[in-house]
Amino acid sequence: MSKSARAGAGRSSGSARPGYSFDVKLWQITKTQRKSRPYRLRWKVAGRVHGDTFASFALAESRESELRQAINRRGEPFEIESGLPESEVRAAAEKAAREAAEAEAAAVLDWFAFCRAYVARRWRGSAAKTREGIADGLATATLGMLRPGEQAPDAEALRLAFRWGVVPAHQGAEPPEELGEAYRWLLTGTRPLADLADTAVVEDVLHHLAHRLDGKPAAGDTHKRRRRAVNTAFEYAVMAGELSGNPFARSRGKRVGSQDVVDPRVLVNPAQARQLLAAASYVGSWHRARGRRLVAFYAVMYYAALRPAEVVGLRRADCDLPKEGWGTLTLWETRPVAGKQWTDSGERHDRRGLKAREVKTDRPVPIPPVLVAILRRHLDTFGTAKEGRVFGNERGDVVGSSTYWRVWEEARELALPPDRVASPLAGRPYDLRHACITRWLNAGVPVAEVARRVGNSPEVIHRRYQGCIDGHEQVANDKIARAMEEDGDIAA
Repeated sequence: MSKSARAGAGRSSGSARPGYSFDVKLWQITKTQRKSRPYRLRWKVAGRVHGDTFASFALAESRESELRQAINRRGEPFEIESGLPESEVRAAAEKAAREAAEAEAAAVLDWFAFCRAYVARRWRGSAAKTREGIADGLATATLGMLRPGEQAPDAEALRLAFRWGVVPAHQGAEPPEELGEAYRWLLTGTRPLADLADTAVVEDVLHHLAHRLDGKPAAGDTHKRRRRAVNTAFEYAVMAGELSGNPFARSRGKRVGSQDVVDPRVLVNPAQARQLLAAASYVGSWHRARGRRLVAFYAVMYYAALRPAEVVGLRRADCDLPKEGWGTLTLWETRPVAGKQWTDSGERHDRRGLKAREVKTDRPVPIPPVLVAILRRHLDTFGTAKEGRVFGNERGDVVGSSTYWRVWEEARELALPPDRVASPLAGRPYDLRHACITRWLNAGVPVAEVARRVGNSPEVIHRRYQGCIDGHEQVANDKIARAMEEDGDIAA
């Protein structure tokens, strides 16, 4: 009996369901003239010939063995159309159905999956603070994109899990134990992106963007920043074809005005500023010098109007500190705090150029003799930190925001009476910058020159400090009074 006859001998007759047959004959492997796949295996199902070619004899022999087992050992019918055993036809159908289901699920893109893809798209080339801002805005909007009728975890846990989950480096990693439940819930618990076609869903998103977790209204700047981040994500979804239009374009949500106008109540006068700087030197033990290390730090903000991130990145090489007269600080780098998960370096402080300026553009800031003297004393006492930085902690590392905040809070309690401690007066280290800018404006320095020194536009200076310049209200009152006199509205 030939090899083909033996292979087809077991179930050459019998009944099979329509489209299938037990009449299968397997032929010997033959050699062809094809270079890439020279070995051919052929078989016949109900008189219909099928075949395949292989790159090696071993592969052809392995396939022959599979078909022979289906014929003789398992007694399977073969599909007449494809020539494959019933088990292989069934497996192929199941795979096709599974792939179709996955494709259908992918077509219904949920909010969390979209956010992860969007953040990954924006990650490269974005500053660490920008990345964090995007994640914060989307995390807040997520509270309005939860599937209805399901018991969600705590809102704060969801926000933290979301912020962890959208970091591209965390893809495929296990979340921290305390975020595990919330993170796993996010994987299936957010609405499809297409639900943003519903006005009620959009209004819910807007509500969460405008409020804190405790239900109180969010600060105007916070709301603006979060809404801007979500709006940019929506624009990307439109560009990618995931949304037909920006949901915010048709929303009637109340727009919260910006609260970035400086509150005059935070401004310290020169005497109060000197008291605060002196009080900072008494914070902490004399041995550790926790507060003394930061006296010059605060002084740079008060006398030169630098931002905290600019002070953190200041290096000795950037400082011209003559023994007499005015000096200069030449700024070119900032070290904003963003958190390790948002920076490319894995450090808490990012490395960036100056705000609102081209990379490698510097900004020279003249500084008065009093600040020159303070910085010289600081360098004589503490030297420079790592990388030649002017300021550092006890180990020479970058000064953390929590450090200069804690010292400042203790200095306020030492320098100010209780009623002032409870007031907004110098409530943040950043308020020293506001006090400096206001002092320059009140001294008559042109707005354009103030803007150049502090790294803002003249428009921002006008808008933010319009209520802080002495005498402007009286000047306006006098002008109105003269106009009323001319109109006869004021009795003689």
